[in-house]
Formats: sequence, structure tokens, C-alpha cells
Amino acid sequence: MAESTSPKKPSGDQPSADRASDQIIRLDSEREQRRANTVIDDNELEAPVALEPSALEAPSPQPQQAAVTVAPLAPVKPRRSLTRPILFALLPVALVVGGYYYVVGGQVMTTDNAYIQAQSLGVSTDVSGTVVEIDVHDNEAVKQGQVLFRLKPASFETALAAAQAQLGTVRNQVLTLQASYQQSLAQIEQAEADIPYYEAAFQRQQDLLKTSTASKASFDSAQHDLVAARQKVSVAKAQAQATLAQLGDDANQPVEKNPFYLQAQSAVDDAQRNLGDSVVKAPFDGIVTNVDALQVGKYLPASQPAFSLVSATDLWIAAEPKETELTYVRPGQTATISVDTYPGAVWHGTVASISPASSSSFPLLPAQNTTGNWVKVVQRIPMRVTIDDPQGKPPLRGGMSVVVGIDTGHARGLPDFVTNLIDRFEQKS
Repeated sequence: MAESTSPKKPSGDQPSADRASDQIIRLDSEREQRRANTVIDDNELEAPVALEPSALEAPSPQPQQAAVTVAPLAPVKPRRSLTRPILFALLPVALVVGGYYYVVGGQVMTTDNAYIQAQSLGVSTDVSGTVVEIDVHDNEAVKQGQVLFRLKPASFETALAAAQAQLGTVRNQVLTLQASYQQSLAQIEQAEADIPYYEAAFQRQQDLLKTSTASKASFDSAQHDLVAARQKVSVAKAQAQATLAQLGDDANQPVEKNPFYLQAQSAVDDAQRNLGDSVVKAPFDGIVTNVDALQVGKYLPASQPAFSLVSATDLWIAAEPKETELTYVRPGQTATISVDTYPGAVWHGTVASISPASSSSFPLLPAQNTTGNWVKVVQRIPMRVTIDDPQGKPPLRGGMSVVVGIDTGHARGLPDFVTNLIDRFEQKS
């Protein structure tokens, strides 16, 4: 071995060489420690392999780098995970289950384009008057026949009194006509009773005139008296007939059935109705709203709504599903109703009717699809669903958003391309 040409250092520098060698060994040990820590099994961490430093060269007067040997690491075999095989095994099962539910599903047609509707009206009356009393307040529940408000009754009471007085006058007139008819009959009898006397007197004067015993003047007077008596009978009969016509061709008819009396009675009834309409009552059970729009002292014209009354019992669902969703929907099918306001609560209903036309068919200016810019849009068909079990459930209000699910009883079935393949296979076989 050739000797080194570098000059030798004195023996006093040997501690520095030992410190450098120790530092190199420590750095190599830390590097191997970090490398061992990076080898991680699936479930546990492998312990770092202890390092065995090799024998160092003896210190020489000339500084040399110490050689370090590292023991080789034992190979770590990773544990195989079962997640991937399990997923591959579950994939066909999920496909089969999903396909089954797809084929047997689709019986329920669900739409969220549905809202609760309630019977409502603007409370009004067909008489005009000044409001003197309001018996309800805003959002109060009322019963059918309950008084809502009153109009000033003075003018209606006056009209009723006048109509009743006129009715009494007409009653007296009818009684007078009946008496006049009886008088006319008496006059007819009296005139008919005088005719034989005047006929005999005329015959006597006629015989005397033939023998020239009586004068011509006496004959003419007797003839005039006979004609006058006969005319009295005719006049009395005509008067009796006119009176009988006013009595409805029935002299024995009750006064209450006489046309004049009935006309006067209708005037009384109309005045009584106007007085009754001055007290406005609820036509059905419901809740009044916007009552503050009516104030005491306000003049309310006839037929002008005072405030609104919304029914609390006559409720239904107004839905507008797409035309493509109504393929198997028919009136009479059952439905489940869920209201956005009450999560978890379910109502049951029945499809009452389906509109004969889409919503876009009723506007004043319907869409005309005759231009080249026409774009096909899926139409919506109005549908009405009744609520069968509102009792014992949370209160429903008009305008609430709901989701309606209708059981059509028709499953989705296999896709068309699968059905066509099966048909072709059966035809070939």
C-alpha cells in the first residue's frame, strides 16, 4: 500500500478527528432512522432497524473520513385490502336491486306544482247603507249565520211601513170590489124583475092603439120604458162582469190570492228583505280577513265587498302537473298529500277531476304556433284533488304549497328497447 504524500499532523490533533468521526456516524444513524420510519405497513409501523457501525480505521496523523456500513432492511410485505373485492362483489347486486325497483316502480306520480285552494268570497249586500256596527275582527273564525256587520236600518224600516200600509189599502179595495160585484148582481135581478111589468104595459098600449082607444104618445112611452128596462139589465151585467174580472173571475176567491193583493204583498216582502239585508251574516263557516278595510260610519254601496270570508272546511288541492306525467292518471285514484308547512304530516285525498284543456288555452291572447320561431314547451294540465281526512290534522290555509303523490297503479316496466328485443326473440322462436 502506498504511503500518503500528505504531511502528518502532530499527535495533538487526534481528539478533533475523533469528534468528526462521531458526528458522521450520528448523521448516518439519523438518516437511516428516518428512512426506516417511512416504511409503514397497512396496520402497524415497522420498528427501525438498529444500525451497526463498522470498525473505524485507526487514527493516523493524516485526517481520513470514517467508513460506515448499514445493515440491509428486511423486506416488508404489505397486507392486501378487502375493500376492492367487496365493492366489486356488491356492484352486480346493486345493479340487480336497482333494476328491480326501476321496473316495479313508477306507480306514483308526484308533483310539487300544487297548492291548497279554499272557497272564498267578498262579503257584500245588495242594499246600500251606512255601516253602524261591526261584530267581528280580523282573522276571526265565524260560524254560518253569525252576524258580521249591520247597516243603518231607519230607511229600510220606513220603506217597510209604507209597503205594509199599501197592502192594507189594497186589501180594502179588494173587499170593495167584492161588495160592488154583489151589488151589480142585485141590480141585475131588480132590472130583470121590472121587465115583465114594462112588457105588459107595452102590450096593453099596443092593443088600445089598435082600437084607437089609447093615444100614440102613451104607446111610445110604454115602448120606451120597456127598452130602458132591458138596457138596465145589460148595463148591470156589464158592471158585474167588469168587477168580476178585477176579482180574478172568482168572486169567492180569498183576498190573499187576489192579484192586487199579491202585488202589494210582494212590495212588503221586498221591503222586509231589504231590512233583513241590512244585517249581514256569514253564509258559511270560515275565517274573516281584511276586516279593517270596513269602518263604522262608512257608506257601503250595494254589491261592494266589505271584507273577505275564507272557508275553513271547503278545501281542495289545485295541481298542475306536466302533460307527460298524466299518462296513467284518472279521476277517482287515491293520493297522498304532504304540506310544506307541516313536515311529517300526511293527508289522503282523491283525484276529483282533470281539466279538459291546458292552462295556456284560457288566456285572452293564447299562444299561436304558426310562426317559424315556435318552440315546443311542455304544457301543464290543471287537476283538482279533494282532501278526504282534514279532521284531526293541522289547520290548512289557502295558498299553502303541497306535494301530491297519486297512485296510478301502473308500474314503469321494462324499457322499450328491452321489450322490443324480447318481442323479436319470441317472434324468431
